[in-house]
Amino acid sequence: MIYTNNIFNFLTLFVSILIFLITTLITFAAHFLPSRNTDSEKSSPYECGFDPLNSARVPFSFRFFLVAILFLLFDLEIALLFPLPFSVFFHPIHTPLILTVGLIFEWVQGGLDWAE
Repeated sequence: MIYTNNIFNFLTLFVSILIFLITTLITFAAHFLPSRNTDSEKSSPYECGFDPLNSARVPFSFRFFLVAILFLLFDLEIALLFPLPFSVFFHPIHTPLILTVGLIFEWVQGGLDWAE
């Protein structure tokens, strides 16, 4: 029993070191082997064969991200509250009530105001 445990420990260590060495070798090979020839055509954004008219990196409004995060928050809230009406201790009216309270809270806090 002790003999098989030592073999298992040795094989585990050997495989771990082998995986580490292979990963390190692949990482260094991927870093040093490819050619780094970049030109303006490769670094420009592709727009269906046309030359780009403007920069593709236009900054978005912070309010856009806030509305997107609020959407994800309410979407997650709906996904987590959806099974609750099927439980014994939860009435089906509670789910829209909780969502409405959250919406009113965001409205009062000014999170839904698009322009300041």
